[in-house]
Amino acid sequence: MKTSIATVSISGDFPEKLAAIAAAGFDGVEIFENDFLAFDGSPADVGRMVRDHGLDITLFQPFRDFEGMPEPLRGRTFDRAERKFDVMQQLGTDLVLVCSNVSPASLGGIDRAAADFHELGERAAKRGLRVGFEALAWGRHINDHRDAWEIVRRTDHPNIGLILDSFHTLSRKIDINSIRSIPKEKIFIVQLADAPLIDMDLLYWSRHFRNMPGEGDLPVTEFTAAVAATGYDGYLSLEIFNDQFRGGSPKTIAADGYRSLIYLGDQVRRHSEAATLTLAEMPARAPVSGIGFVEFSTDEEDGENLAGILKTLGFRKTASHRSKKVAIFQQGNIRLLLNTDDKGFSNASFAVHGTSAYAVALIVDDAKQAYSRAIALGAEPFEQSVSEGEIEIPAIRGVGGGLIYLIDDKSDLGRFAEIDFLPTYEEAEISSAHLTHVDHVAQTVAYDEMLTWLLFYTAIFDANKTAMVDIIDPAGVVRSQVVQNASGSLRLTLNGAENRRTLAGHFIAEKFGSGVQHLAFHTADIFSTAAALRANGFKPLPISPNYYDDVEARFGLDPELTERLKVENILYDRDDHGEYFQLYSTTFGEGFFFEIVQRSGYRGYGAANAIFRISALKKALRPEGVPKPTPDVR
Repeated sequence: MKTSIATVSISGDFPEKLAAIAAAGFDGVEIFENDFLAFDGSPADVGRMVRDHGLDITLFQPFRDFEGMPEPLRGRTFDRAERKFDVMQQLGTDLVLVCSNVSPASLGGIDRAAADFHELGERAAKRGLRVGFEALAWGRHINDHRDAWEIVRRTDHPNIGLILDSFHTLSRKIDINSIRSIPKEKIFIVQLADAPLIDMDLLYWSRHFRNMPGEGDLPVTEFTAAVAATGYDGYLSLEIFNDQFRGGSPKTIAADGYRSLIYLGDQVRRHSEAATLTLAEMPARAPVSGIGFVEFSTDEEDGENLAGILKTLGFRKTASHRSKKVAIFQQGNIRLLLNTDDKGFSNASFAVHGTSAYAVALIVDDAKQAYSRAIALGAEPFEQSVSEGEIEIPAIRGVGGGLIYLIDDKSDLGRFAEIDFLPTYEEAEISSAHLTHVDHVAQTVAYDEMLTWLLFYTAIFDANKTAMVDIIDPAGVVRSQVVQNASGSLRLTLNGAENRRTLAGHFIAEKFGSGVQHLAFHTADIFSTAAALRANGFKPLPISPNYYDDVEARFGLDPELTERLKVENILYDRDDHGEYFQLYSTTFGEGFFFEIVQRSGYRGYGAANAIFRISALKKALRPEGVPKPTPDVR
């Protein structure tokens, strides 16, 4: 599978773009004319730069408003074409993109357009060049790839072919099966882009909201499968117009783009007759059966305070590491590790971020295969030496540079707690709070990282993303999406912060980066849990009494139930599938907190309650501008 990306897809100046594209692993690059015109070097200089990076120039684009022009405009279009051909030959590329005409002066008619392209093909052939015709979704006369193909077919010239663009086809909901009958040799290149489903002007949608395949909602996999069915074996090239990408990191966006194409190719190869789609073998997306553990990096003082909170939540210390200062606190199927060791990655993480949930272990079917897939899709591996006889758990870097460990039950990885830890016997000073498992892990990221991590998770693991939800914070809006699987054994919420005044933004600013901001634990009986927590000395997040009058009226709750919710500071929500109860801790540090939920068929995450929870949590934060207390080092 040959991969390419248009220079317009990423930010930076021309040399930055080329360096990022090459580093990501692409085979080729489309030169977008504006990028070339803004560069001071000659076309020959650009061609040498591209080749020095080990890339091919797959396409020079765009050539606009060509077909169907009346005289004297028609003559001028051919003069412009000859100028383009001059540049192409100096660049060292043989293919130019002609997009369908949008000029008010253009005349319709397939035969007229075919005659224009035949003459253009003759001129291109004299120079050994090719011309690809693309139907813009907003073209004046041609806005459907089927009509563009008919023009190419009637042109009947070996140097004139079709360029397919997934956005232009899918945004107009054109039947993708019509692609299957196009001869593969007449498809000169395939451009790919995804997009969120938004009802808006097609041109504006395309110019501002395209994203990488797998990041949006369009059926790009099905489109690519239809292309593959023709036997096409040319370049699959990304052409992305996105305001967010224009201001992002060239390296990150290029890496996302390459990951998206490899993931797309893997999907198509597994679900269609894609014999020509040559791609290195990789295991299937990894099924996740649960959260194996969450590990906190901390120091002795913070660790003692955090351990105290965990005990009020009903957790007991059950084991200590054989060679490191790491303790396991457990309740039900929930394992929380407190790492106060003064060496290794955990200590480095603490030095940068303070106390944080820096590592999450996912239980997969086969850790070795999951790791192999992750590396094939560009995940950054993590290794750290372990003592003799201890388990080396495969890991990759995740959100905020934290760790994702991969464990399974088919190897010793599932027995890490028995092998690496010694049991600790404590007298039962606290009562279990009947917490059974991790319901979800909430990660807070900068909004412009959201698409990166959504693609990361859904490409590697057998999970899907939900629609975006706006979480209302008194100081702004936080965008939230969830990565989850069908069984609910994996639920990762990603909350994108756009300003530091929101609770999510404050967390990122104070923790110097993205990370896990809260953990939600499941209970089968929220009221029994609340009673046990109270007995343990747990301090719940106080919720305004005004909330309960409103929730009773909105849902028609029995006043007795409302009073119980109010007494225990429990929030309530309901959807078509069931009920949801939420109980929160106060904040630990600069915005981290715990949540306890009872989920009875309910499929959401309590978004309607977020503003009340956030308002209450922010009351405990250090006010803006007030310095952190200085530790007493005497």
